[in-house]
Amino acid sequence: MVGCVIVKDGRIIGEGWHHEYGHPHAEIEALNDAHAHGFDVRGSTVYVTLEPCSHYGKTPPCANRLAAEEVSEVVIAMTDPNPKVNSKGIALLRGAGITVTELPEFEAAAKWLNRGFIFVHKYHRPFVTLKMAMSLDGKMCLANGASKWITGEEARTEAHRIRAENDAVLVGRGTVLADDPELTVRNVAGINPLRVVLGEIPSSAKVWGSDGKCFAIKGSNLQEMLKDLTTLGVNTLMVEGGPKVISSFLREGLADYVKVFVSPRIFGEGKGLDVGAGFASVHDAFRLENMKSTILGEDILLEGRLTCSPDL
Repeated sequence: MVGCVIVKDGRIIGEGWHHEYGHPHAEIEALNDAHAHGFDVRGSTVYVTLEPCSHYGKTPPCANRLAAEEVSEVVIAMTDPNPKVNSKGIALLRGAGITVTELPEFEAAAKWLNRGFIFVHKYHRPFVTLKMAMSLDGKMCLANGASKWITGEEARTEAHRIRAENDAVLVGRGTVLADDPELTVRNVAGINPLRVVLGEIPSSAKVWGSDGKCFAIKGSNLQEMLKDLTTLGVNTLMVEGGPKVISSFLREGLADYVKVFVSPRIFGEGKGLDVGAGFASVHDAFRLENMKSTILGEDILLEGRLTCSPDL
């Protein structure tokens, strides 16, 4: 999740961003943009949200290209957490006589933008968002397991937008059997995420789709499953349900962010979260920080970072 802007003589001459894993990085996109418009980038200043890479991965190193293009300064918001790069790109640029300026005041914003990338390298798992819809009395489905539809159309559209922001979406077998969801992106622009189901499901389930981006996982070791997902390029994972699966991520301390859609309905009997024996003190309970609330039609979206999530 990287953006780059090239400036020379007080004007922007090139812009670019990293479109997809394995495609050209933001710096290369910006340099190509400048050249396509006939600009000479020598002596320019390059602003980029992440330290330019210095190794050969899916693409050639950006730091080498910037040095070859003879830019005069590179301004970055954060260093790269990848140990193959971490500060090496900065050293390469400075060794080529290029001034490198770091902007610590923008570091927190850049880290949040790249939270999934950071988590994969620091904790060997994706950044996990729990997305749930519940009634006013805290139920996520009726006693018979039905949950279509707890929320209204505006909230469901927002849920599709959230799917499009994540590399993968995960549900349990029970959700597939009860609701038969597609788990694709609809009504908004975006790419369908990888779809992951915990447990065996029928071959007729809609979640299989036709794009080959779905698989079912056997076993109950969530930590190992998350590690395996990183090998598939999953940096960000949204867990959509059901109550049992979401509760298990909370119990095992594998959740980082929560998005709760609250409906004005009251269910009475039904199923909600069950995180175990509970806490001895209110102050010890799971808690969200930097809370935000958004009204979506008749529903309310509450979201925030779990305080038990590790640091970026």
